[in-house]
Order: sequence, then C-alpha cells, then structure tokens
Amino acid sequence: MAGRIRIGIDLGGTKIEGLALDEAGGELARLRVPTPQHDYAATVQAIVGVVEDLERRIGGIRSDLEPPSVGLGIPGTIVRATGLVKNANSTWLNGQPLERDLAAALGRPVRCANDANCLAVSEATDGAAAGAGVVFAVILGTGCGGGVAVNGRVHIGPNGVGGEWGHNPLPWATEEELPGPPCYCGECGCLETWISGTGLARDHERVTGQRLTGPEIVAAAEAGDAAAKVSLVRLEDRIGRALASVVNLLDPDVIVIGGGLSKLDRLYVHLPALIARHLFGGGALATPVLKAKHGDASGVRGAAWLWPS
Repeated sequence: MAGRIRIGIDLGGTKIEGLALDEAGGELARLRVPTPQHDYAATVQAIVGVVEDLERRIGGIRSDLEPPSVGLGIPGTIVRATGLVKNANSTWLNGQPLERDLAAALGRPVRCANDANCLAVSEATDGAAAGAGVVFAVILGTGCGGGVAVNGRVHIGPNGVGGEWGHNPLPWATEEELPGPPCYCGECGCLETWISGTGLARDHERVTGQRLTGPEIVAAAEAGDAAAKVSLVRLEDRIGRALASVVNLLDPDVIVIGGGLSKLDRLYVHLPALIARHLFGGGALATPVLKAKHGDASGVRGAAWLWPS
C-alpha cells in the first residue's frame, strides 16, 4: 500500500470528523458533519458521505493513486468473534456489524478501533510518543478512556477491551469514595465517574454545593477560588492513583493524555509524583507523562493510521 492516501474518521456522539492524509501524514482535507442521533442506518450513510466528500476534495490532487484506505474510530469496540459493536456510549451502534456494513457500502476493507486506541496509535506514530514501544493513551474529556499501542499498532485483545481503563474502579478508594457514583455501564465508581469533566463537576458539587461545569471549575481555580483549587487537587490525586495501577500492570514507555482536561498544564507537573506514591517497590516514576501533540485531531489521525503502510 505504498503511496496510498489514508482517510480517518472519528465517530463522536455529536459529530463525525473526517481527515485525509498523504503518505507522509500531511493533511490534505478535513470536514465535520453532525452525527445522526439514535439512527444506525443514517449514521452509516453519514460516514459514507464523509468518505466520499473527502475523496472528491482530494481527487484532483492525487487522482492517480488507488482509492484511499479508511480507518474509523468509534466510542466502543468491535468484537472480533462476531464483528458486532459493543460498549458504545452511542448506544444505537451496539450489536451492529458496523465494520462490515461500511466495507460493503464503500467497496473496500475498513478498519475500526476504539477512539482511545486511535489516540494511542496517532501519538505513537508521529505524536508525543513517536517511536515508543508501548504507549498508554488517556482521553480525559466528558468521559474518560484509555488505549494501548504496541510498536505503533493498536492492541485490542481477544475480548475487544484492551485499554478499557475508564470502566475499572477507582483504585485505593477511600471510605468516602465508596461505592462511588453510578455509571451508565451499570456499575458504580468507574474511573469515568471520577476523572472526567463530568466527574469533576459532580465531585465539586458534592463537596461545595456549587453546580459548575468542568471548564468553569478550572477557570475559577485559575482565578484564585480556593474550593475550585481543592477540587482540582482531588482530581489530580485520583488520576495519579488510576495511572499508577496502569504502570504497575503494563509499565508503558510513555503515557499520553488527550481530551479537554489534557489542556491543564498542572497535570504534567503534579502527576509523576502522584503516580509514584503507589508504584510497587517505590521510587520515582521513570515513565514520561505527556500532552497529546495533535490535540483534538489525534483521534481522527489515529483512525487513518490504523492502516500503517
């Protein structure tokens, strides 16, 4: 597939973003459309429409090449044994053969992966963790998730849940943190309910009675609000505990953070020591904790890089 243009699609809950990359990873075209809500067939057609629109836009640039490869990042995973989607918070995707349906509609193979795994692949390919052997990528946004890339390739696993960090319980939980807030997955106390923008807002309201969004809490802390500052300290402590459990299990070469909360520069100052508190055997953390180089574009770039060559 040398010289082939790659198309990446990021299927979000409210938007579908498409990106075309040249052989070297340079951007050729990009577009966004709304995600059809609660309508699987319309979602498939919208994705097909984005691919076809991108192809029209780049057709005059490199029309001599074979059709672009297509990779798709989804808010869930594909079960390899059945080819069906599971664990998607865009619930109308669950139980559907999305990869097969898109391949049939586009007339070529399509590769799908979890959106956090796409972040990991993107950052391991030409991002903050370029060239690293094992990369653990974190999305800290409205929810939270994790993904694993090994030698630049996504690690999914036989159960399709490789890197599903957000639906593990908060480690080393205190008595007041148990059993934890209810999660949409049916469990209580998942990391997603604690270390996300919505989790930060819920925790701040629980402690202070103030109903603020995550960005409003961050802004208040930066303006000197003492209660907001303490809420961010609690958030950082929980992220540190959660990442320590990853290091104790996987010991990645690099941890990369994406999503809206990744813009908090204080995370990269405080997290190494907070993670080290819970490392087996003690000592300083040797794993760098880095901000995603490609920011909001990392997921869609990683979807394109699901076809590595």
